[in-house]
Amino acid sequence: MTTAAVLHPLASRYVSWLARSATAVADTSDENPEQVRAMPVVLRLERTDPPSRTPLLEAAAAAALAVCLDPRSAPGGEWHDAVAAWVGGRIRKVARRARGAHWAAVQSLPGITVEVPGAQARALLPGRVVEAPREVSRLQIGGSDLPPDEPGPVPAVLPVLWLNPHVPMTVGKAAAQVGHATMLLAAALHAGGEDAAIEAWGRAGYRCAVRTATPRAWAGRHPGDDPAGAWRDRRVVAVRDAGFTEVAPGTVTVLAQWPG
Repeated sequence: MTTAAVLHPLASRYVSWLARSATAVADTSDENPEQVRAMPVVLRLERTDPPSRTPLLEAAAAAALAVCLDPRSAPGGEWHDAVAAWVGGRIRKVARRARGAHWAAVQSLPGITVEVPGAQARALLPGRVVEAPREVSRLQIGGSDLPPDEPGPVPAVLPVLWLNPHVPMTVGKAAAQVGHATMLLAAALHAGGEDAAIEAWGRAGYRCAVRTATPRAWAGRHPGDDPAGAWRDRRVVAVRDAGFTEVAPGTVTVLAQWPG
């Protein structure tokens, strides 16, 4: 069985999630707060010489998927139960910032660090929020951001994660959203029997490009009321947020587009 099978629940509920009302998307009345799970995504933000925004988001997006598709997350692997339990519910991510000794400390926790030239992010094994290790819980979630940058043209061979041009997001919020996006892309590929494409992506380190769409391009790529058609015809999947932080419930934050 391919490692990507762990993402099957995402593909199976994708269309219904996009069709829900904003109120239903934000409804957590069926959840036990003690059982809420999240993936911590730690962004390296040193006080001096901080990274540019785009490569940091690209590193976060790749790291989140790398944890899910690591051999240790496959059935029988030491990470499988934790990843499967998390994917089976809401795929919450909590981005935190670290520098110096705090960044070094999280390297000992189960997870994967990805470096994109000039930036580093580490996605950790998801678990219950109330059981977050001290090395994670002491890290700040907000309080800093990075200015917009100019990343240049999109490489033709990479998946592109298009940020919503109408919805400003902090770097932490955007990091969580692009991590959702890579997972949805891999889930869609797996559902379509394209595991060879996922494996090739993995050999490339799950690299992707993050860009902010123009309003016109955003409207043209948006799935609207036909998410299946958007994937079939434009190779696009949408990340729709529950609205717990920064954005309104039901907001589409990212459109992820597979190349070709």
